[in-house]
Amino acid sequence: MDQPAISDYGFLSDCRSGALVGRDGSIDWWCPDRFDGPSVFGRLLDPMAGHWRLAPVAAGLPGHRTERAYVADTLVLRTVHHTPEGSVAVTDALAAELGARGHELGMNSPAVLLRVVEGLTGRVRMSLDFCPRPEFGLLTPYLHTQADGGLLAAAGPVVLTLRGDGVPLPVDRDRVRQDFEITAGQMVGFDAAYGREYGTAPVRLDPVAALAETVQAWQAYRESHHYDGRYPDEVRHSATVLTGLTYARSGAVVAALTTSLPERIGGDRNYDYRYSWLRDFAMTLRALWVAACPSEASRLFAWAARSIGRVGPEPVPVLFGLEGERDVSEYECAHLRGYADSLPVRIGNGAWRQRQLDVPGEVLSAVSLLRDHLGETLDGELREMVLGLTEQVAATWHLPDRGIWETRDADRHYLTSKVFCCVAMDRAVALAPRLGDRADPRRWAAIRDEIRAAVLREGWNERVGAYTGAFGSPELDASALLLPLVRFLPATDPRMRATIEAVERGLGSGNGLVRRWDTDPAGFLLCSFWLVECLAMAGERGRAEALFERVLGHANDVGLFSEQIDPRTGAQLGNTPQALSHIGLINAAWRLTDPTTD
Repeated sequence: MDQPAISDYGFLSDCRSGALVGRDGSIDWWCPDRFDGPSVFGRLLDPMAGHWRLAPVAAGLPGHRTERAYVADTLVLRTVHHTPEGSVAVTDALAAELGARGHELGMNSPAVLLRVVEGLTGRVRMSLDFCPRPEFGLLTPYLHTQADGGLLAAAGPVVLTLRGDGVPLPVDRDRVRQDFEITAGQMVGFDAAYGREYGTAPVRLDPVAALAETVQAWQAYRESHHYDGRYPDEVRHSATVLTGLTYARSGAVVAALTTSLPERIGGDRNYDYRYSWLRDFAMTLRALWVAACPSEASRLFAWAARSIGRVGPEPVPVLFGLEGERDVSEYECAHLRGYADSLPVRIGNGAWRQRQLDVPGEVLSAVSLLRDHLGETLDGELREMVLGLTEQVAATWHLPDRGIWETRDADRHYLTSKVFCCVAMDRAVALAPRLGDRADPRRWAAIRDEIRAAVLREGWNERVGAYTGAFGSPELDASALLLPLVRFLPATDPRMRATIEAVERGLGSGNGLVRRWDTDPAGFLLCSFWLVECLAMAGERGRAEALFERVLGHANDVGLFSEQIDPRTGAQLGNTPQALSHIGLINAAWRLTDPTTD
């Protein structure tokens, strides 16, 4: 590969959008308007799609090394560069609104990138290369020097400004290149602000003051959350990452910051994860509750209920845009070469049209999880949603679907889809007293029992000695580990115990990684955390802890997980940072704290 490894990137967020900054000091991904919008820096997916590099001239040469860490309880990243001439720190952040505290974080983010350079020792020559390319690299902006020495970049609907404390910003055709020196004790700030040509103008901030405000905003936010279980540092950091993946205006949590980072280098399973999946809903809510984030859980729940709307005969969409948009139709960006030449690059996600029968069960599990906070009678819209989803499952559970892994080939009778149909009916029965006269718990219970019997009969493969991925299939699937987690079967059930062992033996790699299926090229981190939970629930606490700690070792140097890990090389793969990986960590840590918890 001729570009940074996925694990080389750190994550910045303002809870409106996010950015990725490499160990080399280059910001290679930023979609400033919102997470699922067009990029202005897109070098992550093509060398010509824009970046902003700020690093020592000596970066990458012999004698240069870096160390980096987040400022405590924030997504403000501090990178220290050590060179033969001296050391310098670059602190990067996406600015919080001035004065924002607590749950105001992200509500009115100004869309400003902050970069503050601080001389630590000696005299270090720095290099700046600012090369914006809006609309995923399709636009090359005009660059204009402003009267105050700053820069204006304009192309199509996008306006960017760049300012630096006393550092000239000379235009070199379609970019800014400048070297400057910084000495011990000196501090220089830069800010790049986004605006709309025909709308909101870019905001001007003092970079040093705005950086301090952003640190305070994050830390004040985290101070309101208290987790009392095991692995508190890891849980707290993963909760911060989940907050950073939350679109504050609606409460939706994006599956990942990025699009089209490959599951296998050179492969074509490259998808856009910058949306919010109902499939992840119950796990996300549980993680937010575990991490003591009840307000975030309530806002996510309200977003999902409003996004689903009135339920009809058509399948509920699997995913939505961040403000509840249904149509996120998929297209390919033929002009982008892809990360490490992995094509295609996709924008949008065609899975929104799939039938995935697990979705109502995920949503009803979340309603059940919040039942003590919803009152004795559900309000009108929520009651209609629960009734609609329940009746949809009653009418469709016997159909094949695409399953939780969103296959793009044939429909099948997937095990976990049927299990979640059973879960949906079970939770509906429990919620029936809150649903009014139209609730039909006796009929729902009969359907639940029918589905359960079908799963126990058709899902077990005698020859394999395990529950397999689809009815009649001999193929193991790590999603079978969900059965104890949703209380379908106890982990101590003999057949379930045999399935746990079969998955660990057949899909595990010995280094803590579990693949989704036999031909999956890499370990899927969420599946590894599911296995931790199953082992803990089966009474194998020592094995569960050892596995958990091996999985933790696959995070990058600033505690971030992508979607998958190459079992041969240990390289991170897939979109990053991946919400489900961090959700899995939080839920597994709590299971190790209390194996009996729901």
